[in-house]
Amino acid sequence: MLEARKQAENYARALPVEHGYPPFLLIADIGNVIEVFADFSGQGKNYAHFPDRQSFRISMDDLRDSDVQERLRAIWNDPLSLDPARKSAEVTRDIAARLAKIAKALEGKHDAKDVAEFLMRCLFCMFAEDVGLIPQKAFRNLLGQMKDKPALFVPAVENFFLTMDKGGYDANSTAILKRFNGGLFAKRTALPLEPDEINELWIAAGRDWSDVEPAIFGTLLERALDTRERSKLGAHYTPRAYVERLVVPTIIEPLKADWEAVQGQVEDLRKAGKNTEALAAVKAFHHELCTTRVLDPACGTGNFLYVSLELMKRLEGEVLEALDDLGEDQARFAMEGETVSPRQFYGLELNARAVPIADLVLWIGYLKWQLKTGGLASITEPVLHAYGTIKHQDAVIAYDREELLRDEHGRPLSRWDGVTKKLHPITGEEVPDPDAQVPLFKYVNPRRAPWPQVEFIVGNPPFIGGKDMRAELGDGYAEACWKARPEVPGGADFVMHFWDEAARLLTAKMPKGKVNPLRRFGFITTNSITQTFSRRVIERFMAAKEPLSLIYAVPNHPWLKAADKAAVRIAMTVAVRGEVEGVVAQVAEEKDLNTDTPDVILVASEGRVLSYLARGANFTLAAPLVANEGVAIKGFELGT
Repeated sequence: MLEARKQAENYARALPVEHGYPPFLLIADIGNVIEVFADFSGQGKNYAHFPDRQSFRISMDDLRDSDVQERLRAIWNDPLSLDPARKSAEVTRDIAARLAKIAKALEGKHDAKDVAEFLMRCLFCMFAEDVGLIPQKAFRNLLGQMKDKPALFVPAVENFFLTMDKGGYDANSTAILKRFNGGLFAKRTALPLEPDEINELWIAAGRDWSDVEPAIFGTLLERALDTRERSKLGAHYTPRAYVERLVVPTIIEPLKADWEAVQGQVEDLRKAGKNTEALAAVKAFHHELCTTRVLDPACGTGNFLYVSLELMKRLEGEVLEALDDLGEDQARFAMEGETVSPRQFYGLELNARAVPIADLVLWIGYLKWQLKTGGLASITEPVLHAYGTIKHQDAVIAYDREELLRDEHGRPLSRWDGVTKKLHPITGEEVPDPDAQVPLFKYVNPRRAPWPQVEFIVGNPPFIGGKDMRAELGDGYAEACWKARPEVPGGADFVMHFWDEAARLLTAKMPKGKVNPLRRFGFITTNSITQTFSRRVIERFMAAKEPLSLIYAVPNHPWLKAADKAAVRIAMTVAVRGEVEGVVAQVAEEKDLNTDTPDVILVASEGRVLSYLARGANFTLAAPLVANEGVAIKGFELGT
């Protein structure tokens, strides 16, 4: 069936692009079984078991099941109604809105970090009970009891957190809880809440947390906890399909190419009767997949890392299927051996509050996948691990110390915080709030910040134009950036400092006997990357003695789901070592941009991708013709 699936995927990608790629592939062994695969991203490259690896295969007996009948009916009549993003986005927004009410009530009474950590412990308990990691409704029932006993809320919840950390008997649910550990419950502080606030938690616990979408959950949770961003809750976030558009060419395509090569090798070995060697080849690839590392140097709340994790888990599912075909018990192998897990995903983030959220997002996503495909038996204790791969760190510069900048009278200098706005009293438009100030610093001995060694880099660094760096980051920080990377033009967008570092690592010479592990990097940037100063960063690496090439580029793509920011446009670039041809994808059609399931169809063309994200003649190399000198003039120009 693996070969049939590959042929079906090739057929799907061969369809005329104006129709888009079908969201479903059905592979039928007539009279025996139907296998269902889905790819809602619109790329036609990432079909995965639907609804999961445990129930994607429909036998003839299964056709008697009314739920299966309804699923097949929807696949033919309304396939997009089965897209999990539709339901999960709605559930995620509702939960985040309730958490925002609680966070607002706690503001000013407790440290913001304590509020964030407390709410994350609560919501993980809600998730754990809905996916079967702890007894059903164990935490929700506790919250229900505390609505009328708010004075007992803190000791009751802290005792529950203690049991989550250590494992053991829980009097509330009269059950033995698993040991979760991992740092999340190491600090067991609960914050006092009023009955109405406990009720909000109780309602949130009543939602189906197995439907929460981690790819947007982190963004919404961070916004719920941020007084400056709370008004945008649920309005602005990056749809998951857009994230996949970058993750697939950056990470999944090269890994799938490796896997296809291994599959060819395995087929040859099987034909030669060398089943032991074939099994060893599949296991070797699985080990490689489970040790492949991914870095997002501006990870925020971890949505790019989570999507990368899930897509790599899907690929792992194909590998485990191959083990099945070779007679290996994949369930036993998955439990006893390695598996793709959060330990492989690294993040750097300057926002301290976002760091634990990113960690939590990765764990929720990982556990959801493990439970969906392997059941409770695939979860070992401790359930959570503190890998420390998400770090609170500046990804652009390192420095010895900060020195507060002062004016000639010794008074500290400050600037607008770059975020907080208020309504203009006359125009009613949002304008910077002059009262929201942060201090200005000088950064002593600025230099490039160190990045962990990985195989792939992917991310979405802050959208700050080169001309805006001083205003949004402060004079001291902007000057430190330029001093640390003098090769990056001062007018280049801030994201190009990330691009420059990734390109430097990709093309770095290694000591004798060492191989550069970095294979590709991909970034979201503003579409102004094609303008002169930002483009020069790309051109410098493309024209180097050891060049890199753009293997994938989208010059102008919609980005945020936001009713008031529908015009935000971005570019995607994916780079590899060497001189190779790539793909330029242009937006052919876009609709439903302000929904949870935007529809953006791309038309791709292959060839040498130029620095201004197009194919064809490189006009940046054009020079004046000597023969034209003195032949013509521009004519009269008005001036002052």
